[in-house]
Amino acid sequence: MKDLDINFPLDTFEKLIIDIGWESLDDWFNFWNQNRNILSIDQYWKNKVNDDWIWGLALPLLSQAYVFHKNFSNRKIIGISALPGTGKTTLGKWLEAISLNLNFKIAVISIDDFYLPSDEMKLAINNNPWNVSRGFPGSHSVKLMYEKLLNWKTNGELNVPVFDKSLRNGLGDRSHWRFDNPDLLILEGWFLGIEPCSIDIKNQHIQSAVLRQNESFYTLKIQNNLYEYLDIWKLIDNIWHLKPLKFEYMNMWKRNQEKEMLLQKGNALQDEKLSNFLRMLNVSIPHKSFDFINSYALLLIDSERNLVEAKLNS
Repeated sequence: MKDLDINFPLDTFEKLIIDIGWESLDDWFNFWNQNRNILSIDQYWKNKVNDDWIWGLALPLLSQAYVFHKNFSNRKIIGISALPGTGKTTLGKWLEAISLNLNFKIAVISIDDFYLPSDEMKLAINNNPWNVSRGFPGSHSVKLMYEKLLNWKTNGELNVPVFDKSLRNGLGDRSHWRFDNPDLLILEGWFLGIEPCSIDIKNQHIQSAVLRQNESFYTLKIQNNLYEYLDIWKLIDNIWHLKPLKFEYMNMWKRNQEKEMLLQKGNALQDEKLSNFLRMLNVSIPHKSFDFINSYALLLIDSERNLVEAKLNS
């Protein structure tokens, strides 16, 4: 890997690669280097993709999916936990496409695809202090998500809703249903793997801003909502946590993401709606909770989304 432009430590990275199933880092690199012709990653990103993103994140994740498919008869779910704007949606599209070149099929879905239908959503989010239309724990059809994931694990048939955030003038709604028969499933979400926090963490909830009184009450409600997601997390075999060095980087990434959606689809969160949504993302779940995600791999990124470390999560 000497000729690649990567800056993350290779000693901890090699431990991850060996744990996934290769004898050494050189063995793993040679395997993928021989298959470089199928790794047409650039067509899925408008800008050139850095070597660290390809070799430190995309290929290790694909490697685990590949090993799961080859060595296990039961169907596996890999989770990607990453804040909004990190690039996980685009990563998912690449994983779906490249897996076909390796003769198996990955399907990537988001917990956001299980947002409640518009009528139910109005009741679920009523009187939230940020006046947002979705996003926090409690705005998803959790029972439906569990049933659909378990059904796929049982018989291999995937039948899930698809949520389009550009519908209803940016409020979003279900657009259609997806029917598929993948060999492996990847589930991604911004609070994937988060568990209800202890009293100690609740008491430390003040992070980047002082909570308002109505926010304090509502964040306790969100903590109770998180209990409903625990059965979902148990269905996930391994979680990969893509984590920024500072939580605040997410604000810039999310703003850029919404600008891109506005250009592509003509609707997106803007102005006050975007500010309110960012406020919700920043205070609805204690930042400390993201330190306790029970992840298999931890991937740390800086403000420019450069990968600074990729390792097993100890």
